Amino acid sequence: MKAAILVFPGSNCDRDLATAFRAAGCDVTMVWHKDTALPAGTDIVGVPGGFSFGDYLRCGAIAANAPVIGALRDHAARGGYVLGICNGFQVLTETGLLPGALLRNARLKYICRTVGLRVEGESLFTHAYGTGTEIALPIAHHDGNYYADADTLDRLEGEGRVAFRYTETPNGSQRDIAGILSENRRVLGMMPHPERACDPAQGNTDGARLFAHLAGALTAA
Repeated sequence: MKAAILVFPGSNCDRDLATAFRAAGCDVTMVWHKDTALPAGTDIVGVPGGFSFGDYLRCGAIAANAPVIGALRDHAARGGYVLGICNGFQVLTETGLLPGALLRNARLKYICRTVGLRVEGESLFTHAYGTGTEIALPIAHHDGNYYADADTLDRLEGEGRVAFRYTETPNGSQRDIAGILSENRRVLGMMPHPERACDPAQGNTDGARLFAHLAGALTAA
């Protein structure tokens, strides 16, 4: 399986994400934000966490207009897989590849700790866990409060596109939403960091199953 990791000025989880994909057996290429094409044969694009362009204007807003985003849009339009984590989730909402927005945390404070999640929407990203499974992943964000209008929230719920839900919301996210899927379930945006929970040295390996299942399924395909 071939993974491409987008890198913006201010990305600080790009290497962590690359390490998680490589540990799962993937061939990984880092793609600079000024590039206009993805490597041939890319199966999945990772949009990492961090503070792209210093989070100026709005988190992810400047990155969403980088040259490489055209290639990302084309990849998603072809049915390619995309995983956006933390700042990557913010970028995906800014591009319109996912609905809603990530607002400042309810108490206006940066949060960095491990939180409980319940796995919900069926997808290649969540299949390794099974619906209803509870896992724990780290979060590290100041703008992780998921917001969408009532109609969008109802549609996400009705279509089973809430991938992960906080067991106890740390940031004020509507309906405890921690991650959502695109209509075709091939684009996932999530605020928690599975790439920071892939090795026993990190104190938690709940994230490893996500990458291992993705690698196995896409390699088989």
